[in-house]
Amino acid sequence: MLGQMMNWSLTIPKILEYAAAMHGDTEIVSRTVEGPVHRYGYADAAKRARKLANALRRLGVGEGDVVGTLAWNGYRHFEIYYAVSGIGAVCHTINPRLFAEQLVYIVNHAADKYIFLDLTFVPLAEKLLAQFKGVKGFVLMTDRAHMPAATALPNPICYEELIAPEPDSIAWPDLDENTASGLCYTSATTGNPRGALYSHRSTVLHAFAHCMRLPGISAEGVMLPVVPMFHVNAWGAPYGAPMVGAKLVFPGPNLDGASLHALMDQEQVTFSAGVPTVWLNLLNHLDQVGKNLATVKYMLIGGSACPQAMIEAFAKRGIEVIHAWGMTETSPLGVVNTPKRKQLALGPQERMQLALKQGRPGFGVEIKIADAEGRALPWDGKAFGTLKVRGPWVCSGYFRQPPMATHDAEGWFDTGDVATIDADGFVELVDRTKDVIKSGGEWISSIQLENIAIAHPAVQEAAAIARRDAKWGERPRLVVVLRKDAKLGADELRDFFAGKVAKWAVPDDVVIVEQLPHTATGKILKRELRDKYGT
Repeated sequence: MLGQMMNWSLTIPKILEYAAAMHGDTEIVSRTVEGPVHRYGYADAAKRARKLANALRRLGVGEGDVVGTLAWNGYRHFEIYYAVSGIGAVCHTINPRLFAEQLVYIVNHAADKYIFLDLTFVPLAEKLLAQFKGVKGFVLMTDRAHMPAATALPNPICYEELIAPEPDSIAWPDLDENTASGLCYTSATTGNPRGALYSHRSTVLHAFAHCMRLPGISAEGVMLPVVPMFHVNAWGAPYGAPMVGAKLVFPGPNLDGASLHALMDQEQVTFSAGVPTVWLNLLNHLDQVGKNLATVKYMLIGGSACPQAMIEAFAKRGIEVIHAWGMTETSPLGVVNTPKRKQLALGPQERMQLALKQGRPGFGVEIKIADAEGRALPWDGKAFGTLKVRGPWVCSGYFRQPPMATHDAEGWFDTGDVATIDADGFVELVDRTKDVIKSGGEWISSIQLENIAIAHPAVQEAAAIARRDAKWGERPRLVVVLRKDAKLGADELRDFFAGKVAKWAVPDDVVIVEQLPHTATGKILKRELRDKYGT
């Protein structure tokens, strides 16, 4: 027997239409690339998203087509999120921090039909233009007054002129809620980046979880996502904020401490989200000027582990740090560190030890740790194994890729992280199975760095490891053995990486040794190297 409830599909445009109807005058504030601060309400955003949706159809964008973005956090990017997905197309947010070869790969692999870009990224698109195979056109996210006088991009389209003639009403298509809506690529430790293809259903359910798990997310709050909209959909903020009617503040390209401080105080921000590196810069600025954040109550910190000193520094300013963990493949909300009622009575030291963990899953995410044979391990806070997850906003496979060992027959996704889980379900990451280095929220492949180093004629063997860094969380360090009679300076080897990886992925330093430690089977003992050179 089936229930007699209405079949109301969970589709993304319904979030914005709800915000327009119930919170139409609640502000969306954006610091723009052009300079001025832009303000309008959810009702205005919905009108412009509808106009853009009509314009996209006029350009020939239809269901299943992929539309790329190279853009900062701003109101036009917000409109693209809803307009593209709303007509059944796929919004592909591109991370401009990726190495050029990776950018070319993902644009071509995704088969982007159009690319929308902020003025900041016009030179980048011009540089890679000849390698983009199927892109039909480029839309510059600005008005006519700020369009570049000359550009190598063929027939660039002005965003404001594109939407101006269109009606601000639309009959959104009645999409199946499992229709693809968004696409984000994550860097693999080996091979090409992999795409996580989100659906309307997964995105809406993730937005519900975003609102449910994070304190301070409400119509009374003011949310500023520092985490980029090209980085796993700004961790769900562009969907969670309108779902509850929170004021939304977009910082644009200015993410330095002084700019964030000024914007947060000016707009009375109560909640923000970003990686530790950004918050370290903000704390340094606050120390320099001798001021605090006037209204901020909560900081969501993810991307890499939050140091204890940072949690304490914000606590002294009356701000609660919320530790979290997730991945592109998990949309990204996986676990969030909010205490249970019984833990409120813990002493300061015990509370801090709890706060340093990544957190516990909410409804919708299942977790487990497993040994090398796939057997589940106990939740005792001591046993550690590979962290596996599953749920309605966890990817079931990779976009246009054959089935991989990352997903097993029971639907569990292997995160590639090693973790412990305590009796209350709190996850603590203790290692990474593939020795990947995570710096400032970005993944750096140790294998890629080693392959480049070994390509140098003077290098016989190389190992890339993570060393702890107060600012970035981790930074790459190279440990190398030179060929017999070869001479090579550390700076010379670092220069060898130029143009082969992104600048932020180049190892900070090089240690030259006589030999590397090996296992009986010839593998390099990375753990031994980390113990010796990881600090």
